[in-house]
Amino acid sequence: MDLGWLGGFAIVFGVVGGLEIFDRTSFSLMALAARSHPFQTWVGGAAAFVVTSSIAVTLGSALVDLLGPSRIGLVRVAGGVFLIGYALWLNFHPEFDDPNRVPRTARTAVMTAFATILLLEMGDTTMIFQIVFVSSFGWFVVLVAGALALITVAAWATYLGSRLSARLEPRLLHRIVVSVLIVVGALTIAYGLAPSAFTVLGLL
Repeated sequence: MDLGWLGGFAIVFGVVGGLEIFDRTSFSLMALAARSHPFQTWVGGAAAFVVTSSIAVTLGSALVDLLGPSRIGLVRVAGGVFLIGYALWLNFHPEFDDPNRVPRTARTAVMTAFATILLLEMGDTTMIFQIVFVSSFGWFVVLVAGALALITVAAWATYLGSRLSARLEPRLLHRIVVSVLIVVGALTIAYGLAPSAFTVLGLL
């Protein structure tokens, strides 16, 4: 049954956005936005989503075939290691303890969000779905609908993160952010090493 481009757009947008809204990537963006520039964090995250969506619809299928499932898993592991490393760095460099510390720049917020989301999204469930959808709806519809869905989710996550930062005391917020990043990083590493376990549990 041919649903047309509008029907295909709605399906891709709904599925990709729905999967992403409770994904570990969204929680990572929320944590990053809570302790940095929310808008710049969104810009970095949105840019990474556009890049991963482009990869999914143009080179995604070939990338999976070339690397194989095990190496895609290693990319996920790298993303998890990056998050845990970043969380540990934050833990030992609490900005609120040093009044003379130079505030994080907008450029740093963009780059951190971009690198984090790019690593986490490579080989992620939403990326795989975009690859699969290309054969049904065409690369253009999947690229536009998928990217817009992810950009919308990124806006929601960074908004929640900014609201969180406005309501919580800095030390408590710092502990929450570090904890979230470590948990998300650990889950990402576990998913990269044993994805079948998460499939059985119905997660990720």
